[in-house]
Amino acid sequence: MRLRFDGLLMSLPRPDCLPVPRWADWGTRYLFFTGKGGVGKTTVASAVAVALADAGKRTLVISTDPASNLDDVFGIQAGPEPTAVVGVDGLFIANLDPEAAAAAFRERAIGPYRGVLPESAVRNMEEQLSGACTVEIAAFNEFTAVLAEPQASSGFDHVLFDTAPTGHTLRLLTLPGAWSGYVAEHPAGASCLGPLAGLDKQREQYQAAVATLADGGLTTLVLVSRAEASALREAARASSELAMLGVRNQRLIVNGVLRDAGHDQIAAAFAGRQAAALASAPEALSGLDVAAVELVTGDVTGLAALRQLTGAQAGPAALEHDAADIALPGLHDLVDALDAAGNGVVMTMGKGGVGKTTLAAALALALVDRGHEVTLSTTDPAAHIVDALRGAAVESLRVERIDPALETARYTQEVLAAATGLDAEGRALLLEDLRSPCTEEIAVFRAFARTVDEARERIVVLDTAPTGHTLLLLDAAQAYQREVQRTNANVPAEVSELLVRLRDPEFARMLVVTLAESTPVHEAQRLQEDLRRAGIEPFGWVINASLATSGSTHPTLRARAGAELSHIGRVMELSEHATWLVGWQPDAPVGAAALRELAAAAAVGSR
Repeated sequence: MRLRFDGLLMSLPRPDCLPVPRWADWGTRYLFFTGKGGVGKTTVASAVAVALADAGKRTLVISTDPASNLDDVFGIQAGPEPTAVVGVDGLFIANLDPEAAAAAFRERAIGPYRGVLPESAVRNMEEQLSGACTVEIAAFNEFTAVLAEPQASSGFDHVLFDTAPTGHTLRLLTLPGAWSGYVAEHPAGASCLGPLAGLDKQREQYQAAVATLADGGLTTLVLVSRAEASALREAARASSELAMLGVRNQRLIVNGVLRDAGHDQIAAAFAGRQAAALASAPEALSGLDVAAVELVTGDVTGLAALRQLTGAQAGPAALEHDAADIALPGLHDLVDALDAAGNGVVMTMGKGGVGKTTLAAALALALVDRGHEVTLSTTDPAAHIVDALRGAAVESLRVERIDPALETARYTQEVLAAATGLDAEGRALLLEDLRSPCTEEIAVFRAFARTVDEARERIVVLDTAPTGHTLLLLDAAQAYQREVQRTNANVPAEVSELLVRLRDPEFARMLVVTLAESTPVHEAQRLQEDLRRAGIEPFGWVINASLATSGSTHPTLRARAGAELSHIGRVMELSEHATWLVGWQPDAPVGAAALRELAAAAAVGSR
C-alpha cells in the first residue's frame, strides 16, 4: 500500500487510518507471531487466542521464548503440556523450555557415546553442545514436532506460536546434512556440528515443518511492531529474510497506536512521532496486510484486559494517579557518575525495545563533551547506532559497528589457515561448518572482546544486543577460549581476560535499562539475576521513556503514567545501587543535538 500524506510518499497509512485487526478471522491453522523485543508479541498473540476461543475455536498457544510471558498474561503456570485457561472454554497454553529441551537434546546426542569413546572426547562433545546453537536447534526441534505431526495438536482448530523461528534458525537447516557420521568419527567436531548431530534422523520432520511454514494455506506469519522507526525496521528485516526462505504469507500488526490525541500537547506529540515513523516505514512492509492495536491504559494481563483489547468488552475506568511523589536522579546525574569513574566499559543492557541504543549514544556524546576519548560500538545485529546519531561526526568519538559478515570472514580465514592437518574430506566438512551461523556467533564474540579491551585506554560505550544474546556472549567467555583452542586458532589475550574484566566493577559498568512496564521490568530482573550468577554486579538501573512526569492530561496517557508508579517503585527496590529516570521525549531523540539534550536531563523531583 502506498499513500500520499502531507506531501510525503508513505509506506504505511497514518495511525488513524489503520484498521483494527480481525481478531477471530484467520484463514490458516498455524499462526506465528514475531518481531523486535518489547513490541507486544505475547500480548497480541494472547488476545488473538482469546478471541478465537470465544468464537468457538479450540485454540492452543505455544511459547518458544526462553523468557516467556504467557504465564504473566494469563496468571497461570504452564509447562510443555497444554494447560487449560480457566474462564475461556477451549483455550490452552504451553511453554516450551529451550534450556530444558537443550539439556535433553545434549543427552540424546552424547548418551550413545558414554563408555564407548574416551572421556576426553565426551567432554569435547559436551562443550560443543553448550552454546547458543544447541538451545536454538533444541527449541526448533520441540516445535517442529507440532508442525510435522498434526496428530500432536489434532484436537485444536488453531495453533499459535508466540515467537516464530528466526531466519538464523531456518538457515541452520539449509546446511549440508551428512554430519552424523562425521561427528562419530571426529568427536572433537566443530562449532555447529554437535548441535546438528543426528540431523539426518530428524530431517523428514524438519523438512515437513519448513514446508508447513512456507505453505500459505496452512500458516500465517504475524509481524508485530510498534509505530517506532527501529521496530518497523526490524519487522521489515524479518519480513525480507523469512520471505527469502519461502515464508511469504505475512501480516503486520502495529501495536500501541494512539488514534485520537485530543487537545493535549503531549498526546499530540506522541501521535505525531507515531505518524512520522509510519510515514518512513521501510518499503518491505508496504505490500502487507496491516492493522493496528490501540494504545491501552496499562499492562495487559488477565482475561478482562485481553478482551478489552479486542473490543469484546468495555474496559475499566482510567486510573487517576498523581506522579508528584517521584524523586529520582536523571541522565545528567548518570553522566556525572560515569565521568568520575573514568576509563572503562559502559554497557547498556535489557530487553529489546527499551531504548538501549538511544541511551548509549546519548551517554557517549555527553562523555565526549566532558573531555573523554570515547568509543561507541554495538554487538546488536540490528545495529541502529548510526540511525541514532543520524550520521553526526563528533571529534573524540569513535563510532564502530561489529560487522558480523566481516568478523566471520576474518575468523574463517584464521581457522582455515590453522587447519593444515586435515585431508580433503575433513577440510570440506570444516568449510561446511564455517558457513553456519554458529561461526558468526563466535566471530562476533571475539570482536566484542577486542572492543572491550579498548576500554583500558578510553571509555567504551557498548550498545549490546537484546538480553538473551548478550548473556550468551558473556557466558561464552571460557567456553569460547576452549573452542578456539580446539580449532587451533589463536586465543587473543583480550578473550582470555574478558570475564575477569567484566566482573571488575572498577572497569565494567553494567546499566540495566527498562521501561516502567510489567514485562520489561520482569525481563530486567531476570537479567540482573543472571548477571549476578555470572559474578557481574550491575552499576545501576535506568528507567527510560517514562510518562509519569510528563504532565499529560490525555486520559490514556495519564492512566499509563499512573500505572508506571508501581513499576518505578519495584525498580527502586531491585536496584541496590542507583536508579536514574529518563522522561518520555516529545521529539524523537535522534541526532547529536537531541541526544545531548536527553543526556542533560536533570533530576526528576516533585512538580
